[in-house]
Amino acid sequence: MLAKEDIRFSVAPMMDWTDRHCRHFHRTLSRRARLYTEMLTTGAVIHGDRQRLMGFDPFEQPVAFQLGGSEPDQLAKAAKVVEAFGYREVNLNVGCPSDRVQNGAFGACLMLRPALVADCVKAMKDAVTLPVTVKCRIGVDDQEPEPALFEIAGRCVDAGADALFIHARKAWLRGLSPKENRDIPPLDYPLVHKLKRAFPDTPMAINGGLATIEEMRAQLNHMDGVMIGRAAYHDPGLLLSVDPEFFGAPAPVADAFAAVEAYYPYIERELGRGEKLSNVTRHMLGLFAGLPGARSFRRRLALEAVRPGAGVGVLASAVEEVTSAIARMRDANAA
Repeated sequence: MLAKEDIRFSVAPMMDWTDRHCRHFHRTLSRRARLYTEMLTTGAVIHGDRQRLMGFDPFEQPVAFQLGGSEPDQLAKAAKVVEAFGYREVNLNVGCPSDRVQNGAFGACLMLRPALVADCVKAMKDAVTLPVTVKCRIGVDDQEPEPALFEIAGRCVDAGADALFIHARKAWLRGLSPKENRDIPPLDYPLVHKLKRAFPDTPMAINGGLATIEEMRAQLNHMDGVMIGRAAYHDPGLLLSVDPEFFGAPAPVADAFAAVEAYYPYIERELGRGEKLSNVTRHMLGLFAGLPGARSFRRRLALEAVRPGAGVGVLASAVEEVTSAIARMRDANAA
């Protein structure tokens, strides 16, 4: 079972972003945030190269696995694999509007099939002892959000779902791209709050449009947790506030510079295994957002980390862009 405290703060599953390098970096910044994998389909889990696709470092825990699929028996089989790998939770994707997902008749398409979603949840619950959770939208296309959301939530709860993560926007399967679906449909936080009041015993977190610690803290007056995506990725430094602000625990590192120092051993280990520097450091580009030299840091890291043989010296030089810019600003202010 999941406790409400377990979902107090989560970093959302994001395709092409929340890979194992990203999660390791985010864990360096917060020990308590719940981290999620990129979505993987049942077919990839059952038939793919599991170690390459699903492997993770124990340091990432607590980490949850997001599955995409719509066949209960296949989801049950995949959930068993997820459990065997040691993940803390298996999450069913009922919110992604990408063409790939639509072609596979899962993701946000499942908002139109609440009975099937319930069957999927029950099949996974019967197959594993892991918590089984659902991430959904408030509706799709021409659905009326309130009845659509309340029906799918009620069926999931009845089927035994251990928690719900609600992206507080509709998804338009026709007419909007996945990127547009993250911004254009209006947010409806009050509807999600109403859902939580209707299911007070079910752990429930809200997702969508939350960019600051203050906004996230305000949501906790209504919800058990918040789940953030792009804000954590584009400005990972905000994760340094998560443990103190949401869990009353000290941050694991003092600041962004200390985070880089703490991340060096992991980078060197991965480089030693043949990984490219850019595959690891691409998740760090927003680390110094708002500080002098941040743009130079991003540019230098983006341009030089992709070069053959690039090593940790590239990252050190990029960080120097920030420390030098701060020193120049300090000197100018003192003059």
